[in-house]
This record gives sequence, C-alpha cells and structure tokens, in this order.
Amino acid sequence: MELARKFKSMFSTVPMLGWLLGILVGVLMEYYWGYDYISYYLGLPKIPVLFGALLMLKEPMMIPGVLAYDLVVYVLPVLAVARLSTFITNPVAAALEKLPLALSVLIHLVLFYGVLNLWAGINDYRVLVIKLTMISIILTVSINVINGYQGEFSCSHPGFMAIGAYVSSIFTLLLFTNDKIFGAALLPPELGPWLFPVALLAGGAAAAIGSLAVAIPSFRTRGDYLAIISLAFMFIVKSAVENLHIIGGARGMGGQPDFAPLHVIFTWTMLCIWIVHNFVTSIMGKALNTVRDDEAASESMTIKTRKTKMTAFMFGAFWAGIAGGLFAHVLAYINPGMFSINRLAEILAMVYFGGLNSIVGSIVGAVSINVLGEALRPLELFKWIIIPLILIFVMIFRPYGLISFREINAKKLLRAKAKPPEDQGAVPQDSKIGA
Repeated sequence: MELARKFKSMFSTVPMLGWLLGILVGVLMEYYWGYDYISYYLGLPKIPVLFGALLMLKEPMMIPGVLAYDLVVYVLPVLAVARLSTFITNPVAAALEKLPLALSVLIHLVLFYGVLNLWAGINDYRVLVIKLTMISIILTVSINVINGYQGEFSCSHPGFMAIGAYVSSIFTLLLFTNDKIFGAALLPPELGPWLFPVALLAGGAAAAIGSLAVAIPSFRTRGDYLAIISLAFMFIVKSAVENLHIIGGARGMGGQPDFAPLHVIFTWTMLCIWIVHNFVTSIMGKALNTVRDDEAASESMTIKTRKTKMTAFMFGAFWAGIAGGLFAHVLAYINPGMFSINRLAEILAMVYFGGLNSIVGSIVGAVSINVLGEALRPLELFKWIIIPLILIFVMIFRPYGLISFREINAKKLLRAKAKPPEDQGAVPQDSKIGA
C-alpha cells in the first residue's frame, strides 16, 4: 500500500503533455527498432499488434517474450520519459493554460492524433481496430444520451445505424462511383472526399427522422413500452432492407468508396464527444436529467417533458446514423445482418460496462469491449463466455458501470501539475505563526 502511494506521488506531477511525450517515445522506439531489433532479439516473429494479446493466446510459449517486449517498448520508456520530462512539460503546460481552453485542447488533440496515427501506421490491422473502436465510441456516447441521461431503455440504435449506413452509402455510390446498381457516377469522384460530410449528415438526418417512428408512439406511454417499440423498430428496419432489392437486399451493398481514413473518423469522433458534452451540460441536458429523476415534478416546473425527451432521442439517433455512415465506408460493404440483435448486445454492453451518465464512461466502455473482443479473438467460442462473465461481475460490483456520473473536465485534465506537499519541503513554524 505504501509502495503504491509513493508510486502515485512520484507521477502526480506529470501533466498530460508529459504522458503524450512518453507515449510518443515508446511508439518511435517500436516504429524504428521494433521489428529489426527488439522483437528479433526477444524471439518474436513479428511486432505484436495489440500489445501481444493475440500472439500470447495463439502461442503460449511466446508469453515471456511478449511481456518483455511490452515492458521494453511501452512501460519503461513511457514512465521514464513522463517523469523525467516534467521540468519541460510542466512549464509548457503552464504556458498553454494562458491560451483559450479550446486552443489548448486542440493542440493536445493534434499531438494525440499524431501519436495514434504513428502507432496505427505500423500495422494495417491496428488501423482497422482503431477505426472501428472510434465508431463504437460515437455509438456508445450517443446511446448514453438516451439510456443514461434520459433514463429510458432504447433498443433501436442498430436500426438508426442501419439507416445512416444505407443512406450515406446510396449518396456516395450514386454520385461518385460507377456502380452496378446505380449506374455511372453523377459527379467527379474527386469531389467525393469533400462532399462526404454531406453524405454523413444526410444519413444522420434520416436516422433522426426515422427515430420519430419510435418517439411519437412510445413517449405517449410509460414504463417498458419504449424498449418494446424500439426493439420492434430495429427488426422492422432490418426486414425492410432485407427485402429492398434495389439496395442489395439480403446480399448487402458493397463498393463504397474509401472516404473514411483515420483522420476523418478521428475528427468526427472528437466532434461527437464535444457536441454531446455541450448538449448534456446545457439547459436542455439539465432538463433531461430532471425529467429522468422525476417527470411529474418536471412538468410542474414548466419543463416540456415530451419535447425534451423527443429532442434527446432524435439527437442520439442522429449520431447513430453518423456512426453507421462511417462504418459502411470503413468496411466498404454492409448487409442487414450487421445491424441485428448481436449489434444491439455489443452497444448495450459497451454503455453499461463503461457507465451511465458519463461521456468518460462511454469512451472507456467502447475502448475496453472492442479491444478485449479483438484480444480474445483466438479463443473463438470461449470469447463469448469470458466477456459476459466480466460484464456480470461489473454489474454485481459496479451496478452503474466502471465510470458513471462523471463529466469531462478539460481544464483540470490539461493543466500543469504542482509538486506534492512533501516534495516542497516543510513550511517553517515561524512562518505559520506569522501567517
């Protein structure tokens, strides 16, 4: 216990810039020396993709080498550089505090993206995992608006995701691709990346409008009716796209152009987090929390409860549609089976694992479940036994999730860290008396 306290005290002076610098050094070591030197001398056949989890499960004899690789490449360089660079990173962080908060956050995000892009560029598999994880963050944050801040239980997110995926795919295939279904492209393909945000917004808007089919009837009732109606909506959407042969039917729709590189998905993910954070901390968000806690009292306080709930529901559906559009253009193929009950189980697992009423919890839940699912992929069937067991234990010991009812405090997160009191020396007794 004492050792843990000293360890925490040692790194309590490290600002966010210090951690980013430490991670950058570790990634650069892997980028330049990971394959030719470090992995070679540790007896590894290649650079471990997900910190060696896949390699350890496939070949248990590689466990010592993988653990040594992670220690040499990530743990020791990150801790050492973060701690030793405080004399530089703390003054820089203090200087950034004098800038507008939005500019300081933007600088940190650019640095974070640079590190993330460098780490992902080592392996194509990492790129795909990061893209899908960020799309999962958008889905989890958006459903948390409904299931967390609104206090309802919606099961319609895969349906909203499907609407966004199909509408944005039709938009890009019709305008920028020579497709066997839609014929020759109507616009030059060079315009595609520039108009791709319009395709995503169209998919999000279509999902928001489609959410009215759930919101209008369900919010006239109380209790579990929203869960029943929203689940029915998901199956209706899935059945509809299965039987619409003009968009591929059960065979699906493929050939979506590659308009969703890593920086595009990263930008949309950060926009989603920022906009949802502003929404839930605004007057509308406070009204939503009030409606969740006591709807009758909210109505007596002149809050338009039905309008508030419908606005939040459409807002969450909009971002689910955006996520669906990104998902379609990352995989370049979609079919109705991708938006079934299995997708719903994944989304609900992420939001309840991370924590309700917390954007931080949604991010933690999405990243944890996605990375854990990929890391346990070699176990095949046993993966679907381990992950539910973990969720059961979380629900028993942390009923509201790992991180719940906690908002992002960017100012506190990015500020320079002062030395702990024990490092500053004891204050003379005379000065205490004089004070």
